[in-house]
Amino acid sequence: MYHTESKREMWRQFITILWPILMTQVLLYSMNLVDTMMSGRAGVADLAGVAIGSSFWAPVSTGINGVLLAVTAIVAQLLGAGLKDEVNHTVNQAMYIAGALTVSVAVLGFFFLDDLLVLMSLDASVHDIAYKYLAALSTGVLPLFLFSVLRNFIDAQGLTRISLYVIATSLPLNVFFNYAFIFGKFGLPALGGVGAGVATAITYWLILFIAAGMVLKVEKLKDFQVLKRFTLPDFSVIGHHLAVGIPIGILIFVETSIFSMMTLLIGIMFTTEIIAANQIVLNFTTMLFMLPLSISMSMTIVVGFSAGGGRFEEAKLYRTMGVASSLGLVGVASIVLYLFREPISYLYTRDPDVVMITMPLFLFAIVYQFSDALQAAFQGILRGYKDVVWPSIIAIVSYWLIGMTTGYVLAAYSAFGFYGLWIGIIAGLTCAAIGFYIRLRLIEKKKLQEHLQEGL
Repeated sequence: MYHTESKREMWRQFITILWPILMTQVLLYSMNLVDTMMSGRAGVADLAGVAIGSSFWAPVSTGINGVLLAVTAIVAQLLGAGLKDEVNHTVNQAMYIAGALTVSVAVLGFFFLDDLLVLMSLDASVHDIAYKYLAALSTGVLPLFLFSVLRNFIDAQGLTRISLYVIATSLPLNVFFNYAFIFGKFGLPALGGVGAGVATAITYWLILFIAAGMVLKVEKLKDFQVLKRFTLPDFSVIGHHLAVGIPIGILIFVETSIFSMMTLLIGIMFTTEIIAANQIVLNFTTMLFMLPLSISMSMTIVVGFSAGGGRFEEAKLYRTMGVASSLGLVGVASIVLYLFREPISYLYTRDPDVVMITMPLFLFAIVYQFSDALQAAFQGILRGYKDVVWPSIIAIVSYWLIGMTTGYVLAAYSAFGFYGLWIGIIAGLTCAAIGFYIRLRLIEKKKLQEHLQEGL
């Protein structure tokens, strides 16, 4: 990372940071994609069970990873301000946070998971698969969170190709373990959808070990001695991290949870075939969301670095680059999705009834992709400024009070049925994009005024 002097240099640095993040996110999410596709091949009940299990796990894991994402913004600003000596201590404190969050997730899951599944009144087979899938997955929670800390530390320095290498190395092994545990190959028992949880947990351990090796061996990383020189818990640093990270985690949890709640409501209100169709659309379109999400993560790095160095005009130019790139990539992806929505559906299931339900849902998904792209880009920029409290409030109002309420009312009390939930998602994401944009313009104006006053 360095402070640029021209738009050409900015584009070069932005793309250099972006493309490995994009490939990393696509490959990382491919693990979930493989889980879902292979589970669907094992049977509709396996697909539905993994869908329900994922709907519980996704908001929890992404919300906690959001808390840990504060490492990116904090380290980027420290490096931008020339405070390299403080990085090791900051990353160590994030590791303590990751450990504490792992214990919290384990305790909550042990006491409440089965009761929550019982409330859904699922088919017995779907209930059993969902519970065992999550139980298997839970053995990989600690390495996943620790990997997130290391990855955010690496990415904050602009060394995003290292994260790409870690995930690219692990993905083929994830496919192998899925094949072995879901279908019972190489002398292993055929676990169906539960095997996807086993395979993913093993993969989480692998990516932690590979990332740790990178931190210890790569020249630009080992100088920080993150895994060699540990510091004791420092509650002032932990408090600062949580002050930045908790609002980010809440924002991401609130956003992810609306999709999970949609799945849970469909599980309660509609048939197993509709659960499966909904999961197919969510699973594939979430893969497409890796495009704007990667841009969002890149924005946090470049804007945080620029803001840390007091270069706020440069940060605004990065904002324009990020928003334009996000909309452009999603536009191309949506065209591909529209043209190939039927063959994509058959990648997940051989059941023609499920496919007939799936194809119209893809049209709703295409619409929401654009609002989702905008709100993700604005989120990433705001994180770069470490502005996190108001965005989390905007998210709660937009996603839940507007989006989820609208969706439930339409699904329960109108002829739209389960399509109404998707209309609510579109409404919530659009409101969030508008709210984040307004907040961003206020922050940009405030930061520029403060900078000008400091120069007087």
